[in-house]
Amino acid sequence: MEVGYSYLKEQFNNPDLILSDIRKLVKSGDFTLGRELEKFEENFSAVIQTKYGVGVGSGTDALRLSLIALGVGSGDEIITAANSFYATAGAIATVGARPVFVDVDDNYTLNAGLIEAAITGETKAIIPVHLNGCPADMEKIMLLSKKHAIPVVEDACQAIGAEVNGKKVGSFGVTGCFSFHPLKPINVWGDGGMVVTSSEKMRGKLLLLRNHGLISRDECEFYAYNSRLDTLHAVVGNHLIRHVDWIINAKIENAKLYDDEFSKIPDITIPPRRKGYKNVFHNYVIMVKNRDKLLKFLMEQGIDAKVHYPIPLHLQKASEYLGYVKGDFPATEYQADHIISLPVHQHLTGEQKEYVIQKVKEFFR
Repeated sequence: MEVGYSYLKEQFNNPDLILSDIRKLVKSGDFTLGRELEKFEENFSAVIQTKYGVGVGSGTDALRLSLIALGVGSGDEIITAANSFYATAGAIATVGARPVFVDVDDNYTLNAGLIEAAITGETKAIIPVHLNGCPADMEKIMLLSKKHAIPVVEDACQAIGAEVNGKKVGSFGVTGCFSFHPLKPINVWGDGGMVVTSSEKMRGKLLLLRNHGLISRDECEFYAYNSRLDTLHAVVGNHLIRHVDWIINAKIENAKLYDDEFSKIPDITIPPRRKGYKNVFHNYVIMVKNRDKLLKFLMEQGIDAKVHYPIPLHLQKASEYLGYVKGDFPATEYQADHIISLPVHQHLTGEQKEYVIQKVKEFFR
């Protein structure tokens, strides 16, 4: 671990290496849809094991443009989890469709056993969310997708590198959607996103949708959007993606240490770690008794604990028009009252991890 940390400090955290390539970009003037973006799309799709990558303005745009490419619009229904970040439901709503929420399982991901009951004649897609870096039950979800001929768009914004039985999340559905926000493992010094797909047809639609519908400088196939991942951001992405395995493995190692220690505390519930599922721990989330008191205690001790997320989507003001009420999704609501996120990022030192463990134990003791 110390070797990895030294390597990170020298390479990953050295802005001069990136700024050198940015200077070359400035001299070239290749700012929009440039060669570095093409390289990043190739590099990133290779990591996810898909044929194509299409760089877009954000993870939210990745979801929105995927839905639009599928022809989703007013009156359509999209099934998704009730506990995601707001962007998932927001992407659905802003294309004119209706979010249809489904409760979650013990891993905080879409409960595959409850999806079929939510399918109607208006269902046009399913968006499983690989929340906190934990894969949803993609094998069961894809069986439902095939049975009902409903496409799957994966919200993998928090799950770069996660796997189900050796297959990368983002490669199951017709598209996989990723975010490069500064809080993500692969960030681009600003907002950015990527849609991956192995469908040449979807790739063609997405290339047009992100760039005004232009098939050439002078010809517009249809009116569309400006959601291009900047070449400058791609320069940063091409540097950081070299470290993706180190980042993921460091976070997995940190989470394992926490699991080993917190499994001894009766007042803590660790999600089941399913065999064959590679959780990349965008967040380390557990359920605890007296969550709010623990959160306050840890913050007073200088530990940056958080709750992801305290108010489920169906209880947000933005969802009032959907008609959901408290009690509709009991697992989601129970988890929202008991979950807490502890620092798990790759920069943690051994002393910092031991301090987190010590303070959690102190609270429950």
